[in-house]
Amino acid sequence: MSRAEVCVVACAEAWRGDGEILASPMGVIPALGARLARLTFAPQLLLTDGESLLVGADGAVEGWLPYRRHLALAMGGRRHVMMGAAQLDRHGNQNISRIGDVRRPARQLLGVRGAPVNTLNNTVSYWIPRHTPRVLVERVDMVCGVGYGRGPAVDIRRVVTDLAVLDFATPDRTIRVRSLHPGVTAERVRAATGFPLDIPGDVPVTREPTEAELRLIREVLDPEGLREREVTG
Repeated sequence: MSRAEVCVVACAEAWRGDGEILASPMGVIPALGARLARLTFAPQLLLTDGESLLVGADGAVEGWLPYRRHLALAMGGRRHVMMGAAQLDRHGNQNISRIGDVRRPARQLLGVRGAPVNTLNNTVSYWIPRHTPRVLVERVDMVCGVGYGRGPAVDIRRVVTDLAVLDFATPDRTIRVRSLHPGVTAERVRAATGFPLDIPGDVPVTREPTEAELRLIREVLDPEGLREREVTG
């Protein structure tokens, strides 16, 4: 079992209990997680090819999803999006636009894109393949995805990183560690985070894949091993 496979299962768990809702994963491991969830504990989960079709976990066409219908799902809150983040702060504010001062940024990234609409209208989770102080920061350089405490109500379900699973189930809606991946210590996660992090003393270990899930990941969903390129260690 690899760290990447633990992360696939952790991403899959983010969609547990969602019912018939459109999963919008961004990245290899989130996509594998959504497909694994569909094949196991979330058979009602809807998947899309990203263009105009609803598909099954094997890619077989299940229905038509024209752009207007996709927008209706997005604006009506019938999606659960798992996005990436160049920066994420303790309140769940996400940055995918720029690093540095707005007048002279050190690096230009994707731009705001659909992050504000995603966070304001849908359940959102995040996938961070490199948990470092440069990504988990005290304050984002620009707010793209809206976090807690900025006015509008948001629903940030999970943050899955290569070290841990985090959530915002705290009284003040600041981030905490929900579980540590196998072999990862609390000290390592604290050192890799750019702000003081709440890690309960009895924090559990992230659930490992079952034998059936490992078979699906390795033989059905990702026989080429693309997951291992996204997570090392």
